[in-house]
Amino acid sequence: SGPNNGKQRQLQHPTTMAEPDELYTLRAQFWLGHYQMALDEGKSIMRRPMSPQLKQEREEFVARCYIAMKDYGKVIAGESPGMDALALQAQYESLAVTGSEAQTQPIIHQLQSMLGDGVTPSVQLTAAHVFLQAGMKKEALMCVHNGTTLEQVSMCVQIYILLDRLDLAKQSLQQMRKMDEDSMLTQLSSVHVALATGSSMAAEAIHTLNQVSEQYGPSPMLLNLMACAYMQAGKYADAESKLEQARTEFSATDVDTLVNSIVALQYQQKPVGELVMALKQQYPNHFMAQGLDTVQGAFDRESVKYRVAA
Repeated sequence: SGPNNGKQRQLQHPTTMAEPDELYTLRAQFWLGHYQMALDEGKSIMRRPMSPQLKQEREEFVARCYIAMKDYGKVIAGESPGMDALALQAQYESLAVTGSEAQTQPIIHQLQSMLGDGVTPSVQLTAAHVFLQAGMKKEALMCVHNGTTLEQVSMCVQIYILLDRLDLAKQSLQQMRKMDEDSMLTQLSSVHVALATGSSMAAEAIHTLNQVSEQYGPSPMLLNLMACAYMQAGKYADAESKLEQARTEFSATDVDTLVNSIVALQYQQKPVGELVMALKQQYPNHFMAQGLDTVQGAFDRESVKYRVAA
C-alpha cells in the first residue's frame, strides 16, 4: 500500500532526523489531515517496543489528533512538558472560537513561561501553533526559527508566508529538502510555497496534491489545498467541487472549508448568504467574519446619508 511504499523509500534515504521508525505512518497520516486514521495507527502501535523518545512522540501525536478532531477533553497534562503544552493548546482552542481574550490570555502566558532554557522542540512547536492562532506571528517565529526538527522548519515556512517573506519561506523549504526530501511534510510545504508564489506555480501544486491524494486518499485539508490551487489557476468551478466533496464526503464544517467555499462561489457570482451566516454564527472571531461585519457596518452608516424620504 501507499504508506508502506513510502516507508521503503524512507529506509533508502537516511536523514538527519530520527532513523525511519514505527511512527512513519502515524506522522504521515497526521500531516495529511487523516486524523482518525492517524489516531487508529497511534493506538495500534501502542504496545510495540520502541525507545522512550518515540513513545513520547507517539503520545504527543495521539493528543494532536484529538485536538485536530476537537476532542479536547481527551488531552491530559502531566506526562511531560510536551503533553502539558498540548493540554494548554486544547484549552486554548476550545475557547478560541467563542471565548474572550480574557479567557485565552492566561493560557498564552502559561505557554510563554514554558519557553525558557532547555525547552523541548515539541513545546516550541505547540507554542508556535497557539501564538499563530492568537495572531502573534513574530512570537510564533521566535519559537521555531532556530528549529532542528522537520516540523519546526515547516512551521517557519508557514510563518514566513504569512509575513509576506516568500524568499525566507523558500530558504526554509530548501532546508527541509536537505533534511528529508521524501517526507510528506516536505511535499506539503512545497505546495504551500507554490501557492504563495501565485498562479505561475498553481499547476505544480495541483500535480503534487493529485499524486498525494491518489496515494493516500483525500482529506478535508488536502481538498482545501486543492481548492486553493484551483482558485490560483482561475478554475473556480473545480475549486467549488473539491469543497463540495469536503462537505459531503467528510461532513466538513471547519472554518477553512467555509471560507474557501465563500470565495470560490463569489468568484462565480453565486449566492453566498447562507455560508456567510454560518461563518458569523459558528466562527464569530474569525478575521473574515469580523471583516464582513466591519464592512457591513460601514455600508449601513454611509447608506443612512443617502436615504430618500418617501
